Amino acid sequence: MEVNVLEHDKNRLKFELVGETHTFANLITKELWKDPSVVVSGYNQKHPQTEKVTVFLETEKKDAKKVLLDTIESLKKDATEFKTKFKKALK
Repeated sequence: MEVNVLEHDKNRLKFELVGETHTFANLITKELWKDPSVVVSGYNQKHPQTEKVTVFLETEKKDAKKVLLDTIESLKKDATEFKTKFKKALK
């Protein structure tokens, strides 16, 4: 996966994920909506057969970069918890 930042200021972030599709972009944007300072969170994939999506985020008060990084940490925590519970369920 390649990440290209297209736009960045305190309350706005727009970046491109090369090598990804709806699945990963949707996961990120849905998790971003859990933060109450998020005003806009979404993504765009120009064509369903391309592996390139543009994710955009706009916040009201918090730094957009910090919100995204906190969201990624939350997703990592969820994935680790799932992995642990799944392994336990298979025993």
